Amino acid sequence: MDEQDLLSTEFIQEMVRQMRAIDTYGTYDKASTAEILAPFIMTKEQRREVPIIGDPDEIVLSRVKAFYNAISAMIEQECHLMAVPLINLSHEGFGRALITVGKLVVMDRTLRDVHRFGFNSLSKMKDEADKLLSVALGIISQHPKVAGM
Repeated sequence: MDEQDLLSTEFIQEMVRQMRAIDTYGTYDKASTAEILAPFIMTKEQRREVPIIGDPDEIVLSRVKAFYNAISAMIEQECHLMAVPLINLSHEGFGRALITVGKLVVMDRTLRDVHRFGFNSLSKMKDEADKLLSVALGIISQHPKVAGM
């Protein structure tokens, strides 16, 4: 998939919506899709340069929330049930990300080194989201009564 096709996918467009939603100062108003999503892309070398001492900053935390909010929105689009992301992080950058639909936990991820949250490429980010979405939709289809509670 070339970059133009990738930038027009539903997930990437949802990520842009999520990032614009948390942009209270309008810094992304005139930014392109690639510019808005650039902070999510980190090479291994860039990750190594990020210190993991101290609390993760609000900018990193907002990116983590935007990613899981986008996945939740995609789940809602597919199954027409409300998906709620829950993110619990310690001040050291460790914790969990859950997505619930009704009384059903459809995604449970352990988060480590949130200071270094990112993906090698937009394609890798979309692939990860597609995997999480696929698993979540599979769980919902196996337990529709619990998801509908």
